[in-house]
Amino acid sequence: MKTIAGRGFTILGILATGLLGAMASGRTIPQTSSSWSWPVSTPDEQGLDSGKLKEAVDLIRAGDRYPRLHALVIVRHGRLVVEEYFNGWQAEGLHTLQSVTKSFTSALVGIAIARGEFKGVDEKVLDFFPGVQGIANMDERKVSLRLEDLLTMRSGTDYHERGEGSPHEQMMRLPKGWDKFYLDRPMLQQPGTGFVYDSGGVILISAMLKNRTGMQAADYAERFLFAPLGIEKKFWLKNQEGHSQAGGGLALTARDSAKFGLLYLNNGRWGNTQVVPEDWIRESFRKHVDLAAKGQPPFGYGYLWWIFAPDPRGKTGQDIYAARGRFGQYIIVVPEYDMVIIVNAMSVPGSGQDKTTELLYDRILTAVRR
Repeated sequence: MKTIAGRGFTILGILATGLLGAMASGRTIPQTSSSWSWPVSTPDEQGLDSGKLKEAVDLIRAGDRYPRLHALVIVRHGRLVVEEYFNGWQAEGLHTLQSVTKSFTSALVGIAIARGEFKGVDEKVLDFFPGVQGIANMDERKVSLRLEDLLTMRSGTDYHERGEGSPHEQMMRLPKGWDKFYLDRPMLQQPGTGFVYDSGGVILISAMLKNRTGMQAADYAERFLFAPLGIEKKFWLKNQEGHSQAGGGLALTARDSAKFGLLYLNNGRWGNTQVVPEDWIRESFRKHVDLAAKGQPPFGYGYLWWIFAPDPRGKTGQDIYAARGRFGQYIIVVPEYDMVIIVNAMSVPGSGQDKTTELLYDRILTAVRR
């Protein structure tokens, strides 16, 4: 079942968030080494129905039900059990992660707090920018804006990403000055009250890292996240000032995305190293914002992670967690089944092509032998 596509090194060039980006038991615990490689197994050996998974892969390859998918990787009990590439994609291709990047940025915040570089999630955002003069639209609401409000998409600013000319589009056209652009935004409501999807506040976190550590998100991640995980190939979009696009600018291989998912599945531990604090993982996976519509399955938002409903066929009722990005990018963590699932795609927005949640609940989770 496992397939490794032909070798080759490619970067997917797309219009990314307004700028042209290249873009338990039996568990195997990875060791901290750049030479570490995935242990490989079969679905059946790890308690998955290989026939059902083959049906899913065949449907993807046919291209009708699940069009424009590029990669499907499944890890169970720490072992790579499915690795399939589609539509000309290759195993070593760096694939845009879009807003999956936000979950990596969340990890950096947890690391910075543990290292004492950030004081905590209640720290005021403006305290990170003592040297910035002339911030527009100042009021008590802006003064009260906290780091946690950025992590939970409840900044209270007018920043949004809806339609042509949105603040997000405007900022992504700027070659520099992303931090000041965001800090100047008018306030519409009290921070911490209303959920509005807001990449700008996450991008600002990179400047906050720079002001406290001397490193933008990409450089901080290189030292404290990517190096421990042995992630060597990556691309992270930056502006002319070197400000990392921390809300959507990262590109990785599917295998390396799976490493990040496994890190979170293992409560932030990689081999003998606690890369991300365990309590940060718990807080990131806690439903800080309940987004479920009345009568619909549970759904919410943590610290830059989406909280999906448990598997209705499961026994524990444990939530499923997802880093999710535009065009169909997913890192899905399923603690109940000790699984990580990676999906990369290039779905057309608004077309209904992104059926990853259907693929997850109806095709992949049903393959778990109970």
